[in-house]
Amino acid sequence: MVEQSSEKQLIMSDYSIIDRRKNPKGKNLPNRQRFLKRVKKYLGEQIKKNMKTKSITNKDGADISIPNRGITEPNFDYDTNTGHWERILPGNKDFVEGDRIPKPQGGQGGSGNKDAGQGSSEDDFEFTISKEEYLDLVFEDLELPDLIKKTDQAAITYSRHRAGYQVNGNPSQLDLIKSLKNSMGRRLALKRPNKDDIKQVEEELELLLKDPEQKDKAEQVRLKLEALLRKKSAIAWVDPIDIRYKRFEKQPIPYAKAVIFCLMDVSASMEEREKEIAKRFYLLLYLFLQQKYKKVDIVFIRHAEEAWESTEEEFFYSTESGGTKISSGLTLIENIIKERYDPNDYNIYVVQASDGDNFASDNEEVEGVLNTIMPLLQYYVYLEIKKTNYNDGYFYGDYHSSLWYVMSHISTIFKNLKFVSIDNVDEVVSIFRHIFHKDNNQ
Repeated sequence: MVEQSSEKQLIMSDYSIIDRRKNPKGKNLPNRQRFLKRVKKYLGEQIKKNMKTKSITNKDGADISIPNRGITEPNFDYDTNTGHWERILPGNKDFVEGDRIPKPQGGQGGSGNKDAGQGSSEDDFEFTISKEEYLDLVFEDLELPDLIKKTDQAAITYSRHRAGYQVNGNPSQLDLIKSLKNSMGRRLALKRPNKDDIKQVEEELELLLKDPEQKDKAEQVRLKLEALLRKKSAIAWVDPIDIRYKRFEKQPIPYAKAVIFCLMDVSASMEEREKEIAKRFYLLLYLFLQQKYKKVDIVFIRHAEEAWESTEEEFFYSTESGGTKISSGLTLIENIIKERYDPNDYNIYVVQASDGDNFASDNEEVEGVLNTIMPLLQYYVYLEIKKTNYNDGYFYGDYHSSLWYVMSHISTIFKNLKFVSIDNVDEVVSIFRHIFHKDNNQ
């Protein structure tokens, strides 16, 4: 069955027969795997380079081009300095098989894969990937920091795992290879006659029957042949005791329950530019969580002078405004944790985006609430969006707000707090990757 298909993977029931013969040009399966590994590496690099100019929410996926020189496998070739070597080329309207193609003269054609340094060129490989594949490559080296399994109750999903064999089961779970091995072992142990043995006895009997003097010996051989045939018919080729079915067991898959609090400042000091940067950061965070984690709750909180829990749509599109009291949002997070998310059962994360503008009298209360909730959190991210214009007589420029220095002081006490500043939209992706990159969270 495998011989009928040289390139395809044959699927039978729940097991696979994989053709591992060499491919054309001597390229075997490990070669293909190395090639795919190189391609995936270059795709990831190209995607991360293009993220600033292309939308991450593209529903149609993306077309990615990579150069041939980056994925070409090293190989030996003839000396190209002489210009003489043998090749087999397909025929066309100008040439047929057997024609000798002259070597191009100076400057005429024959550019090959080398860049001439003028004009335009095209990449050799272009891949069309889906949105899911695109996001997998974007977020493959990112993770939530310090995500752990809190309790045994977190294991509520199950997966099937192989657990040996069984004599009864569903026909779709039949293990043909194991069954045939059992059959062969049984036939060898019982010494079941094979066709060659029977044929040899039949030929011997035929020769003896031609000689009248060998009548007695022929009768013995005939009885031997009958015994072999009876034994062959008594020992089945495949017996029910040979049949084996794959056995599966359900095993719980532990996952870490987590909740992410998205806290966004929507006060009057947050103008359209600042809100746009914050929303893009939260959108990237939302896609990241949806792509990488199955069991993560997301709580959206907006705050001005007062804080309120909102839906996803309200969080991204609502237009409320007002004064600034950041402690109101932190206090609401504290209350929600007490009511719904036990720190013993949940990994708790907070991501806050603000311009840092706050009532001076509220900074002390902010510090007090942070001292209370920080021991309950796995990670706290404060994203300060810096202003570049005058606002109420103040020019921020390269200076940080008073809230920034509050966060700086808290970070000396709690190492699970990370605070970063951002100037413009172009920095969203790089800062996001810096915050959640695996190497930065170890």
